[in-house]
Amino acid sequence: MKKYIQFIASTIIVFLSCIQGYSQLKFRQQMIAAESPESVGVFDVNGDKVLDIVSGSYWYKGPLYLDRHLITQLDHINEYHDDFSTIPIDVNGDGKIDYVTGGWFGKTLLWRENPGNDKEWKSHNIAETGNIETTRSWDVDGDGINEIVPNTPGNPLIYYTIKRENNKSTGEFTSTKVAEKQGHGLGFGDINGDGRGDFIVNNGWIEAPVDRMNQPWKMHNDFKLNEDGSVPIIVADVNSDGLNDLIVGHGHSYGLNWYEQKKEGKSIQFIKHPIDPFHSQYHTMEWVDIDNDGKMELITGKRYRAHNSGDPGFNDPLELSYFKWNGESFTKNVISYGEFGKGKGTGIYFSVADLRNTGKKDIILAGKDGLYIFFNE
Repeated sequence: MKKYIQFIASTIIVFLSCIQGYSQLKFRQQMIAAESPESVGVFDVNGDKVLDIVSGSYWYKGPLYLDRHLITQLDHINEYHDDFSTIPIDVNGDGKIDYVTGGWFGKTLLWRENPGNDKEWKSHNIAETGNIETTRSWDVDGDGINEIVPNTPGNPLIYYTIKRENNKSTGEFTSTKVAEKQGHGLGFGDINGDGRGDFIVNNGWIEAPVDRMNQPWKMHNDFKLNEDGSVPIIVADVNSDGLNDLIVGHGHSYGLNWYEQKKEGKSIQFIKHPIDPFHSQYHTMEWVDIDNDGKMELITGKRYRAHNSGDPGFNDPLELSYFKWNGESFTKNVISYGEFGKGKGTGIYFSVADLRNTGKKDIILAGKDGLYIFFNE
């Protein structure tokens, strides 16, 4: 009965969203490959000033993305490719864009070196971290250069900084421990308004000290999120009241919520508001201005078969949507919806980029349901 009610409610929401979507953005869906890694990055691989797509064992040459080139043969374990992020960055300072990744099974954070030709890319270990759910990059120390932060449930929260000499990356990393343990779900942003970015974990927020590398970070248990939190947890001032709020998906169960920050003096509280309780596996999301109106939107959807067939709602229809703040709540605009083969999910790491230099941002998604571009028309 519960599943039936969820199905009816979900159908109504999709129907209403689709009606509204006719006056909203329209996307043209293009399949790039049937490969099933769950992460995709976008950057100029070969230096021709045209964006390419990098996903799993291959990169796809822009602007048509039909010409496929081998990067390396990935470990394939059960239904997974052990490759859970694609973070573009010139790690060794040679002017070519490399990328950082890591996996659950290999338990190793690594970067893959762009050879600048059709040779296979060499993998370099950064650290043995334990199981990596996925990885993100944020400017933790405020110097304008992003650090690498893996989400490693049950293991320490550590960020990694590229060593630089003469203002050039060296290919080596230093590590800074923030906390002895983290759970599933990770975000970064300024919670208390002191101008420094803090970490958000499922049992609170970790306040950044002035000297991030040498002073201790302070844990604040001001809230408790779900145990299967999204990566990332978005930190943003949703309702424009001057206080940063949180947007959190359930990565392995039903629900998508935002947490409104309320502050009295130094006391901080968060009030939970539902965005979409009817869909499952909201594992990843992006906070971008997708419609070029100067305001940010939330892009997210279902990670198809996140735990294979082990999650609630794993066999529900796939979905990709953007949510727009209307001043009181989020309005859902469906981009793709349907059973496997018709709808499209998000995977674990997706990208938003203007692939055609049209001034409109496109959405590029990988996953166990294939590699796709949604061109913003």
